[in-house]
Amino acid sequence: MIEIRSFRDIARLFFIFYNEFRLAVVVTVSVAVLGAFLLPSRFESEARLLVKPGRETSILPIEFGDRQTLVAPSTQRDPVVDEEKMLTGRPIIRKVAEYYLTQMEGQAPQGFWKTLKHHMKEAAGWVLDKLRSGLVSVGLSEDQTPVDRLVGKLEKAFEVTHAAGSNVMEVGFTWDDPYIAQQVVSKWIEFYQEERARALGDKSLYEFYESESRKLARQIAEDKNTLATLLMSIDGISSKDKLEAISNRLNKLNAERSEAIAEQSGLQKGVTSANQLAMGLPKEVTTLRELSLNPVRQDLLIKLNQMQVDRVEALKVYKSDAPQINDLDAAIDSLKAQIDLENHSIQNMENRAPNELFTTLQRNSLQSSTRVHELAARIAAYDNELAELKGDYQRILTMEPEISRLERTLAEAEKSHALYLSSLEKARIDRELDKSRISNIAVIEEATFSPARVFPKSLTILLAAFPAGIAVGFLVIYLSYLLDQRIHDGSSIETAFGVPTWCSIPDQREEDSQTAIFDAAIYRFYSLLPRDRLANEGLTIGIASARHGEGVSFIAHAFLQVLADRKIGARIAVNESDVAKPGEVVLIEASALSSNRAAFLMLRNANLILLVVQAGQSTVPVIENALSILRTAFQKVDGVIVNRRSYEVPASLLARFENLKRAI
Repeated sequence: MIEIRSFRDIARLFFIFYNEFRLAVVVTVSVAVLGAFLLPSRFESEARLLVKPGRETSILPIEFGDRQTLVAPSTQRDPVVDEEKMLTGRPIIRKVAEYYLTQMEGQAPQGFWKTLKHHMKEAAGWVLDKLRSGLVSVGLSEDQTPVDRLVGKLEKAFEVTHAAGSNVMEVGFTWDDPYIAQQVVSKWIEFYQEERARALGDKSLYEFYESESRKLARQIAEDKNTLATLLMSIDGISSKDKLEAISNRLNKLNAERSEAIAEQSGLQKGVTSANQLAMGLPKEVTTLRELSLNPVRQDLLIKLNQMQVDRVEALKVYKSDAPQINDLDAAIDSLKAQIDLENHSIQNMENRAPNELFTTLQRNSLQSSTRVHELAARIAAYDNELAELKGDYQRILTMEPEISRLERTLAEAEKSHALYLSSLEKARIDRELDKSRISNIAVIEEATFSPARVFPKSLTILLAAFPAGIAVGFLVIYLSYLLDQRIHDGSSIETAFGVPTWCSIPDQREEDSQTAIFDAAIYRFYSLLPRDRLANEGLTIGIASARHGEGVSFIAHAFLQVLADRKIGARIAVNESDVAKPGEVVLIEASALSSNRAAFLMLRNANLILLVVQAGQSTVPVIENALSILRTAFQKVDGVIVNRRSYEVPASLLARFENLKRAI
C-alpha cells in the first residue's frame, strides 16, 4: 500500500517490484524468442477465379430472374456467392482430404528447424490422439476417421472471398509447406470444376420451359376467344374503357339536364314576372304634345304691373295710409289671387301610340314560354337516355369482374409465355454447353508458390520482444501495485486505520549510514511519551505485534538504551503484576497476539499500547485483525511503529535525479 505523490514514489514502485518486473521481462522475451523459432510456419498459396456472366449465373427462376418489378433488390442473389458455397462445399473438401492423405502426407521436411518442428508436431499429434481416444472411450467425444479430421483442418485453412460487385473469387490456402499449399489449391480448383461440370450436366430446364410455353399458348388462345365474345356483347374493346365512357356520358347528361332544369325554372319565373309587370302598364302612351303660355294669365300680369306703377305714382301725392293707396293695394291683392288661379301654360296638340314597354314584355313572355316548352322536351329526352345508359352500366358492371379476370389472366399468361420463350432459348444454349463441357469459370491466376511464410514473422517478433517485455514488465508492476496490500511506510496508516504513526524505524541491515536515521526514529519515540505522567505515576508501555519476528524485542531493547542514556529507569516486564513506579518505564513485549495468551494478561496494566508493523511484510488484513483484537480487548491502540522501513531507491540514483533537476 503505497501513496503515489511524486516521481520518487513511482521510482520506489519500480524497485519494490523489481523482481516481478525482471521475471516478466525474461518470460516475455523467452516466449517471444521460442515462438519466433519454434512456432509452426505457415505458407499461403493464392489463386483467382473469374465467374463469367451467363450459364447458371444468368438463368434464374422466372420470379426472380426476369420479373424485376415483383422482387425487392435486397432479395436478389449474388451468383458469385453461390459459386463460393459450391467451392467450399464438403464434397470437394473431402476429395481434397482423400487426395492429401494418399499423395502428399508423410513427405519428410528438409532442414534442422523444419525437422525439429515436424517431430514436435508429430509428438503433439500423438498426445492429442491418445487424449481423443480416452474421450471417445468414456463417451465424451465421437470417433472420427483421419479423413474427417483432415476435412475440418482444410476447411479452416481454406478461404474464398470476393469484393462487392466483383465477379472474381480470391482463393487463399494456408499450410505448413509452400509446395503442399500450392498443390492443394490446384487440386481444390480441379475438383471444383469437375464437380461443377458434373452437377450442371445433370439438370436441364429445356423440357420444362418447352412444355410450359405450349400450355400457356393454349390457355392464351382460349382466354382470347372468351374475352372477344364478352367484349362483343358490351360493344367495346375493354370493360374498363366502356364503363369509363358510359360514366363520362352519364356525368355529361346529368350536368346538361341540371342546366336545362335550372334554365327552365328561371324562364318560368321570368314569364310570371313579365306578366305581372305588363298588367300595371298602359297599352298606349303620348308620343307628341304642343304647349304655349296662358294668354289670360299674361293679360292679368300686364294689369298687375300697371296697377303697381299707378300705386308708385300715387305715393308721390298721398300717404301710404290714404284711402286711395288702400284701394290700390286691395285691387293689387285681388289681381294676384286671380293670377295664381291661372295655369302658366296651356296644351295646344297631343299624339298617342302603343306602349313599347308593354309590347316588349308581351313579346319576351311569349318567347320564354316557347323556350320553356323546348326545355321540357329536352329534359324528357335526357331522362330517357339516362335510363338507357344506367341499364347498360349495370349490365356491364355485372360482367366486369369476369372480363377483368380474363384480361388480367391473359396479360399474365402472355408475359409468362414471353419469359418462358426467352428462358427456353437460354436453357437450350446451356444444354449445348453442358454437352460440350464448356464452363463459365475461368482461372485467371493459377495457384501461387510463395516460399515467404506468412506466420510467424520471426524477425518482427525478435525486434518487438524486448520492447514488449518492457511493456509487460511495467504492466506487471502496475498490477502488483493494485494487488499489493503490504505496508511499506507509515504515510497512509493513519488514513487507512485511524491510528497515528509514532515512528518509522529503518532497516539496520542496509547501510551504516542508516544509524543516524535509526537513532532519530528511536528519539522520536521517546519524544512522544507523556513526561508529566512518567514523572508522577510512571509508564507501562505495551509493544505488540500480530506475528512473530516483526521486531518487538529489538525495538524494546533499543528504547531501553535511549532511556538509559536519558538517566530514566527502564526495564522489561517479567509477569502480569510488574507495573511501573513513578519516574520509571516498564516495557511489555507482546508479540504474536493471536497465539500469545500471556501477552493479553500483561497488556491489561499498559498505559500505552503500540502496534509494531514490519514494512514490506505486514499486510492490511493482518493489521486490521490485530487492531480489532486490541480495540476489542483494551478499547484503545495509541499508535503504530513501522519497523525495518526500507529505502528502495538507491541514494546514488536519487542524487542523479537531483542533479538533473537542478540542471533543468
